[in-house]
Amino acid sequence: MEDEILKAKNHFIQGMSRISNFWGFPKAMGAIYGAIYLSPELLSLDEIVEQVGVTKGSVSTNVRQLERLGMVHKKLQIGDRKDYYLPETDFWKIIKGILREREKSEFDLALRTVDESLEMVQEGGEENEKIIFYKERMGAMQSLFKTLDNLVSTLLALENLVSLSTLKNLLDKEERK
Repeated sequence: MEDEILKAKNHFIQGMSRISNFWGFPKAMGAIYGAIYLSPELLSLDEIVEQVGVTKGSVSTNVRQLERLGMVHKKLQIGDRKDYYLPETDFWKIIKGILREREKSEFDLALRTVDESLEMVQEGGEENEKIIFYKERMGAMQSLFKTLDNLVSTLLALENLVSLSTLKNLLDKEERK
């Protein structure tokens, strides 16, 4: 029975690794989140290294990224110098963290690269089939990226608005008492 549970845990961790890789994050990051997520207790870096089988440096780097995304949280134990980690289990918070992270360099760089490439093609001189083709393709990609950027910004703004609205409603109810 214990072997089956260990197999299931390892299978889950491997799945998290694949999903992480699919979304453009390191495989180790997904495996680390999977190990922390399935742990009923807080895990130290050493325990994560043991469970995931990657170097302590890799675990440390990936745990910091998971913290930035809001997927794990560091906890301190009184009298212990080690850092311990617990998973975020509110998946909406995780999605928001990843969406906020997209506002940072990589997404902006990709969008800027498409914009600059399209500009280069438009300044490329005499129209020919290849220039027309590139303009069409790059323009479509630019449109997609801008739409995604606007969609994510809108979702985050709506979430903030809903939170503010909920807070206002709570305050209004307290005032009426």
